[in-house]
Amino acid sequence: MRYELIPFPDPSALAHAAAQSWMDTIERACVQGQPQCVALSGGRIALQFFGAVVENAKKRTVSLAGVHFFWADERCVPPSDPESNFGLAEKRLLQPLQIPSKQIHRLHGENLPDLAAREGAADVRRVVPVNSAGQPIFDIVFLGMGEDGHVASLFPEISVESIDSADVYQPVTGSKPPPQRITLTYRAISAAREVWVLASGPGKAEALRSCLVAGSQKPLARVLGMRRQTRIFTDIHPGSSGLGK
Repeated sequence: MRYELIPFPDPSALAHAAAQSWMDTIERACVQGQPQCVALSGGRIALQFFGAVVENAKKRTVSLAGVHFFWADERCVPPSDPESNFGLAEKRLLQPLQIPSKQIHRLHGENLPDLAAREGAADVRRVVPVNSAGQPIFDIVFLGMGEDGHVASLFPEISVESIDSADVYQPVTGSKPPPQRITLTYRAISAAREVWVLASGPGKAEALRSCLVAGSQKPLARVLGMRRQTRIFTDIHPGSSGLGK
């Protein structure tokens, strides 16, 4: 199996477990003197996840001095807009933990999408090591999952050309408002050392079930198929969706 399905009774338990696992990872990296490059996502579960991370980091006095923060996707809005993924992380994670600006690498959603994608890719390449194919090797890419199985801003209706793109980021027009977005590509996500999917919320049981079926073309299924292993933290109960059957 190309994924590890980790079940939880509710979103709070999911968020706290993922936060604890991440802080464990950061502590190990600190001991080894290794920096960490992560890509964050937005969504409803991110709100609880960020809160759990802040609580866990402060309780354990974990140092995040070696962590660089990037984004898996961004909506084409100013950072002050309520729809901004960066804005959510800034308010709920970065400011409470007093992360220095030199460790924050936001996507400039207020710029033209093509320009924002190019600038974001250049920023990634300045900090994140790359593999032999030229793709950045993030330590962890955090992803949510939508009701249609989309991850980051990779929607089911994305073109074949976009699926095969060798770019780091690409502009996309999504099926959810706001439609103009910037997203990590499939290849950039699949190159990460680890991908953690936080799959949470009502109405997503069928989407998750279909993503775990062999041969599925859903966005999450494509990510799973391109990687050797992906961790899926979920509060979606197997009995309601046929998961694990």
